[in-house]
Amino acid sequence: MTKLFGTDGVRGTANIHPMTAEMALRIGAAVGRYFRRDNTGVHRVVIGKDTRLSGYMFENALTAGLTSTGMNVLLLGPVPTPAVGLLTRSMRADLGVMISASHNPAQDNGIKFFGPDGYKLSDQAEADIEALVANGVEPTPAVEIGRAKRIDDGRYRYIERVKSSFPRQMRLDGLKVVVDCANGAAYKVAPETLWELGAEVIPVGVSPTGHNINEGCGSTHPQSAAETVVAHGAHVGICLDGDADRVILLDENGKVGDGDQFMALMAARWASEDRLKGRALVATVMSNLGLDHFLQRQGLRLERTSVGDRHVVERMRQGGFNLGGEQSGHIVMTDYSTTGDGLMAGLQFLAEMVRSGEPSSVLLNQFEPVPQLLKNVAFGADQAPLDNPHVQAAIAQAEADLSGKGRLLIRASGTEPLIRVMAEHEDAGLMEGAVDSVVAAVEQAVSA
Repeated sequence: MTKLFGTDGVRGTANIHPMTAEMALRIGAAVGRYFRRDNTGVHRVVIGKDTRLSGYMFENALTAGLTSTGMNVLLLGPVPTPAVGLLTRSMRADLGVMISASHNPAQDNGIKFFGPDGYKLSDQAEADIEALVANGVEPTPAVEIGRAKRIDDGRYRYIERVKSSFPRQMRLDGLKVVVDCANGAAYKVAPETLWELGAEVIPVGVSPTGHNINEGCGSTHPQSAAETVVAHGAHVGICLDGDADRVILLDENGKVGDGDQFMALMAARWASEDRLKGRALVATVMSNLGLDHFLQRQGLRLERTSVGDRHVVERMRQGGFNLGGEQSGHIVMTDYSTTGDGLMAGLQFLAEMVRSGEPSSVLLNQFEPVPQLLKNVAFGADQAPLDNPHVQAAIAQAEADLSGKGRLLIRASGTEPLIRVMAEHEDAGLMEGAVDSVVAAVEQAVSA
């Protein structure tokens, strides 16, 4: 069996392996057996989902698999991914499951897991679960089959937890905020949270149909929200992705501020208050070199990890750090949450706007980015273009061309069949030539 788990759980196109109802049933049984190894006492799992049509299918299949091993299932309905991490720990569950393909299009779906501590599973745990899926598990005796129950107030519990991260005596009165929920999991909780804190809320992407999640909206398509910010004279825009674990911010002019700018702002702020543990920020290899330079000027350090917020969190836990994230908008603040939380990060930015009195355009311009270019090349499931000698030669030449004042990063996406080619260099022309040469070599290998 091919490897199930990618950068963030199991993911693929609905009704095509591995994202089939049959496989979800097997995964549910395997993960249920893994977390019920002692076979004693009451065991429970919480399941959340986003707004994809296929979520109903996977919710039922996972429930069947989990209950077949004696797990009691608590169904949260549509909630953000960080809500599952929070409620897994809060409800003393053995396991949390989120059914979502995050920023991917509606036809895709995925399954993410959280342990009883609210954190995503380790590589070893995922490998053990994969082995159980491959080998199959014995169902529990009939008298021990689990129950399933709907939890109607999950989103309200999450709203209260998110609000508790916001300064207690602070309100958002007078702030006009556009919030783009990507027609996804936060389509109710995000506008409600902002309104309860006093903001004038202009919602975008809050009419999910099951087919329109992330479609022309959300953190990967912020243009609509940017136009809305300008049209309504809003102070800021908050763009979430389909499961609301990432955020992209927009200033009052509709200009995008990515995760790097937000992390720079928060790192400097927390360091000034002696709140930044280890005086370090954890980010991935995708973060801009400009962030490195900014932190160095502040006397702070950047710890880099592989791509994926799970790797960021692992490094944060190992080193005792409390702030990290990705350029793409996953922001992890372990003082408040166990995983990336787009809405919570958005609230922290709004708090800084209120505290400083500065407009969002100033706060989202902490450093001048080093020119960066990212291009993607699609490849077939049975292809390995990075093993091609001509591709390897092109990469080696590009690295030599950029050495000294830039860097080159080539990797296969963990969530989509894409080769990502990214470069940074002070000379934009040299950078573009390096990227194009590698892209051309990969395209030739794929088409051969």
